[in-house]
Amino acid sequence: MRNHLLLAALLCGACDVSVTDANESQPAANAAYQGHATAASPDRNGDYAFDIVREQNAWQASPTLQAQVALDRRGFSPGVIDGKDGMSFKSALRGFQQANRLPVTGEYDRKTGIALLEGEARPSTWLVKIPEGFARGPFFDIPNGMSEKASLPALTYRNLLEKLAERFHTTPEALTAMNPPDTKIAAGATVRVPAIENQPVARIEGDERGWGETLASLGVAKDQPQADHIVVDKSEGLLKVYNADDRMIAQFPVTTGSQHDPLPIGEWTIKGVSRNPDFHYNPDLFWDSGSKDEKAVLKPGPNGPVGVVWIDLSKDHYGIHGTPEPQTIGRTESHGCIRLTNWDAARLAQMVKTGVKAKFQA
Repeated sequence: MRNHLLLAALLCGACDVSVTDANESQPAANAAYQGHATAASPDRNGDYAFDIVREQNAWQASPTLQAQVALDRRGFSPGVIDGKDGMSFKSALRGFQQANRLPVTGEYDRKTGIALLEGEARPSTWLVKIPEGFARGPFFDIPNGMSEKASLPALTYRNLLEKLAERFHTTPEALTAMNPPDTKIAAGATVRVPAIENQPVARIEGDERGWGETLASLGVAKDQPQADHIVVDKSEGLLKVYNADDRMIAQFPVTTGSQHDPLPIGEWTIKGVSRNPDFHYNPDLFWDSGSKDEKAVLKPGPNGPVGVVWIDLSKDHYGIHGTPEPQTIGRTESHGCIRLTNWDAARLAQMVKTGVKAKFQA
């Protein structure tokens, strides 16, 4: 493995991202984004540790919400956890059923529930207190134009509600619906959230871009089962992860390509992973760019065009990455690349490495 940076002109339809090998370091990100001087500092754990508040009467979650949280824990992502019985939820159930040799129905039936919950009805939601460090920000209004975005020190969350929603794998709208109308979203406040467990700030050698903190801020564990190969299926809108025994170990909903930038059908290889990457915008490479757009470099952040991570592919100009709009996954088109929610993209980044095969099929 090479020990120097691998710089690639990677264009997701027009994405230009500096990429390193999955286990190599990167230059330090802007301090306003990192929020600290040394990545994975032990004293940062408190910023991401949500205390669970004991409840007098348990809140009754719907069976769908219960299943969504359990599927997320097991690596068969329903995308946004919102309690809705939609397409992504049914796909997650089918993936879990297939991986566990159950009848593949896409329904949350009794056999699936027993296997999914492993005989124990774990909490589907928690009441938690928002840590002061988590609420600190920084937060920025995100403009529409690329040049305006490039002027920001980081493409962070717009506000605490949005940050809190991503931490618990949902949306601001779904989080608001779970809580009373007078709920205050602020440091020390008590709020109801999907029961996504705390993760410590991972200590990662050579981590200068705060990836350990990013994982903690998304509720994603550093240690994940390792992929031997992945399959992206356009018709299903799914990315499936397989181990060396060809057993499916994870599944994520994705958005793939468009009429202008179709998904490249074929077999490819992962070349590297860029965590918390800069984004190099070149309007000449976007079919929908404005006539007055200019080249720009956008700083890292979850609201950047590729979210928190870029997974580079051997197919020129294509990659797998996160998104600033998790609610659109599986429902809109992309500029040719494969988009996931930021939390799913972060999890996938911990499962793959250079050399992993990626098959794209119709």
